[in-house]
Amino acid sequence: MSMPSPRLLETTLTYLEMRARPQRESGPPAQHVSVLQAVRPTVSFYRYLYNTVGQEWLWYQRRQLSDEQLRAIIQHPEVEIHVLYVEGVPAGYGELNLQHMPEIELAYFGLIPEFIGKGLGTFFLNAVIDKAWAHHPQRLWLHTCTLDHPQALAVYQRAGFVPYKQEARIFTDPRDLGVM
Repeated sequence: MSMPSPRLLETTLTYLEMRARPQRESGPPAQHVSVLQAVRPTVSFYRYLYNTVGQEWLWYQRRQLSDEQLRAIIQHPEVEIHVLYVEGVPAGYGELNLQHMPEIELAYFGLIPEFIGKGLGTFFLNAVIDKAWAHHPQRLWLHTCTLDHPQALAVYQRAGFVPYKQEARIFTDPRDLGVM
């Protein structure tokens, strides 16, 4: 018996940038929250964050990496992993790639599913943006796609990011490849 052909998925990637630190006032949400940098995070902790945050949005690229390959990325001195904690529990993470200064890429950003819709996303995104601008880049950029949270693009734009490019992509569904 032959296996069914893997499904193809189509998505639209939107690239966004910010060329100046946003001027805003924002404090933490009412609940006890903190943002800490995970310095040289373990592969297992990073995989927990990546897999849990990205499961619903089909994040699969880093699942394909060996532990050694992933460690080389996440423990690179010019990569920062910032973790949102709510009452001591990891609630999300943001990853800044500073390897191409004077530009910084917000490579990954998201919340663990149980913390979505609780007013934490804007606070956390602003905190990660502030951490990036503390390095004085000329540009902070990211990309999102139509497979991400339905509000992702609007949230990034409200934070001050401006779209500068879109492109369509077709890829094999990672669930059909056994990656997820």
